[in-house]
Amino acid sequence: MPKDYYSILGVEKGASQDDIKKAFRKLAHKYHPDKPGGDEQKFKEVNEAYQVIGDETKRKQYDQYGADFEQQGGFGGGMNWDDFMRAARGQGGMGGMNFNFGGFDFGDIFGDVFGFGGASRGRGQARGRDVEVDVQLEFREAVFGVEKEVKLMKHNACDVCHGSGAEPGSAMKTCDTCGGRGQIAHVQRTILGNMQTVTNCHACEGTGQIPEKKCKHCGGDGAVRSESSYTVKIPAGIDDGEAIRLSGKGESAGVGSVPGDLYVRVHVRPEEGFVREGVHIYTEARISYPQAVLGDKIEIETLEGTKKLVIPEGTQSHTQFRLKGLGVTNVRGGAKGDQYVKVIVDVPKKVNRKVKKMLEEMKDEI
Repeated sequence: MPKDYYSILGVEKGASQDDIKKAFRKLAHKYHPDKPGGDEQKFKEVNEAYQVIGDETKRKQYDQYGADFEQQGGFGGGMNWDDFMRAARGQGGMGGMNFNFGGFDFGDIFGDVFGFGGASRGRGQARGRDVEVDVQLEFREAVFGVEKEVKLMKHNACDVCHGSGAEPGSAMKTCDTCGGRGQIAHVQRTILGNMQTVTNCHACEGTGQIPEKKCKHCGGDGAVRSESSYTVKIPAGIDDGEAIRLSGKGESAGVGSVPGDLYVRVHVRPEEGFVREGVHIYTEARISYPQAVLGDKIEIETLEGTKKLVIPEGTQSHTQFRLKGLGVTNVRGGAKGDQYVKVIVDVPKKVNRKVKKMLEEMKDEI
């Protein structure tokens, strides 16, 4: 069944290029697979439609040939879907490519729609890998917050050349491969017209300059594997499995790159007698039958020390009492949690004759 690109974008055949672009932005935003409720297949369809009728030349060919019009080489005139999605997500691994399909730039479209820059404009920068480390916390460390030192081995910017790749004291010169532009353009002819890809120059890593002498310590890579140590402030109220992001503390990808991020994931050991659910703490207290019947004032262990709890007369077993504000700090802001105490009435299995006689006398009165 031939595809109706106008129908896919929800526009009339005589729609202006501005209307087509607006329709694409709306649908791409709706179906982007990285967004909640996204649909990768529909996202692919609207992008395929926009590649064609969003370009004046391809649109004329499509209008002329109608059902006989087919794209060559699948998505994007030879570009596969995985590569396109990496560009749309602004991910590395494509050498900082810019894609220009016969006159319109998908990097411009995605950067405008999604706010994460799709394919980069100008020189693209490689990005180092994100790194994750695990930290073990005691129950109360997570509740009240703590500072922890984390150490890890990773690729860091060379501490001799500071990531430039140049031997200290040596000059930098214009890259002969790209002429100082930092990028190299390649043009491929397809049935849909010329497809231009712009990649970071492999010689200078997109910087436009190369050192006259390479750094002896890192061999000109700009990065070396070394140990890093960070003091991490763990906020009060963090929960088991949550992570703290340290921006720019991940790995370096070498010359001309920006470092990734470091994620510190916490794992919390339980503490006997306390159960945490979100910002609330749950505990139990055992009372005697006379205490339940007559009422009493008992001591309760909380995370902030011993507190008094009034047990009213006639308290039933498994009744739950609330101690306001004795829970966990909300790490995302908002009210502090509470402590809930469930009292359990202990009924003795055996009693002496005197107690038994008293209970029998009271049986009809209770």
